[in-house]
Amino acid sequence: MWGDWPALGMDSVAMVRGTLPVAQQSPGEQRGSMARRRFQNGCLYLRRGKRRSVWVGQYREDELDHEGKVHRILRKVILGTTQELRTKSLAHRELGKRLERINSFAYRPGRTTTFEQFVASWREDVLRLRKPSSVKAAESHLRAYLAPRFGELKLEEITHETIQQFVSLLASRVSRHTLLNILGTLGGILKSAKAYGYTCGNFSREEVVLPAVKVTKQPRFFSAAEVGRILCAASEEPYRTMFWVAALTGLRAGEICGLPADSVDLNRKTIAVTQSAWYGRLQSPKSKSAVRTVPIPEVLCEVLRTFLREWKPNPVRLLFATRTGKPHSANKVVQRKLWPILDALGIRRAGFHAFRHAASTLLIDLGATPATVQAQLGHSDPRITLSAYTHRVEKSQREAVERLAEILIPKDAKTAVPANSGKWIQ
Repeated sequence: MWGDWPALGMDSVAMVRGTLPVAQQSPGEQRGSMARRRFQNGCLYLRRGKRRSVWVGQYREDELDHEGKVHRILRKVILGTTQELRTKSLAHRELGKRLERINSFAYRPGRTTTFEQFVASWREDVLRLRKPSSVKAAESHLRAYLAPRFGELKLEEITHETIQQFVSLLASRVSRHTLLNILGTLGGILKSAKAYGYTCGNFSREEVVLPAVKVTKQPRFFSAAEVGRILCAASEEPYRTMFWVAALTGLRAGEICGLPADSVDLNRKTIAVTQSAWYGRLQSPKSKSAVRTVPIPEVLCEVLRTFLREWKPNPVRLLFATRTGKPHSANKVVQRKLWPILDALGIRRAGFHAFRHAASTLLIDLGATPATVQAQLGHSDPRITLSAYTHRVEKSQREAVERLAEILIPKDAKTAVPANSGKWIQ
């Protein structure tokens, strides 16, 4: 099974096997026959099945557990079917490729642990450094989906195949967007494990087959007339000014709730977005593109001047703060202040995002370029701006189809077809 040793007697071979230390093992340390072989050929055999026969390679490898102890394990890998590797020589050649890493003089035992054990340290070293919203999402993914499926598996056992099976199982239970977020959390964990030197399976997110994109409903957004009615009806502060900022800037709800008073520059007519609020807690904006300075119109400057005359400073100098000096929670503002206004006006309920959608759509309709709207909204990808936040038909597109109709349909042609005429248009 093993490669040829130099011209030594059996006693010498036994001595070498029993006394040479493994990498990272002190010479006097007793851990059994764990000395690493300098070279091995492995073992090859054919596993016959009813549908197909496969070549199986067998070899030994050293690995470190989560406590740093070295263990020698026996590995068995499927090298290929007899259709792919038609001769034993080809199978031996394939096995040799697998053994190149182990036979290299630079080889060191790989670290191994279970998914659950690694996640425990990943929480302390990585996850706690992220934003509160990211921590909550990752903990939800771990608790509901990842830990039950991968918790007891070793990191090396989480392969492309096991992940694809996991995706197929979740496809009928969660939305495609949620599934992508779960895979993002899993990918981040495995990426950290590889960076730490752990042996991980061959996972590539780009190669995972995802469920087809389903037809989604058009998101709810306010029309220009509805926005005007809402702003006229809102009178209680600071919510009135919050709605004005949302409608005339397109800022996210968290950006409005976490807006510092010092970021409002009425002389330059700008607002600088430098932080955000999430469930009453301040954090960094959604992405690098979300950190931006947006222009504001004169009418909004007047609203802000009036509001700032009565503004009371708070410990973190928020423009909109609760009585305790903390950021407002966007969902509570919507439920307690915006929805009563919508109900009184007979407008279908929606949240802060309806203002954001309306602002982007009207900006495009008024001739603003997609790049301008992208900068205003703080999107990292212009496709998001065009696909999700603009609900309009380009003027040039509408004019084009009108010209097509003029060419194909004569002006004096009758558009109505008599019933039961029995004639087809050729």
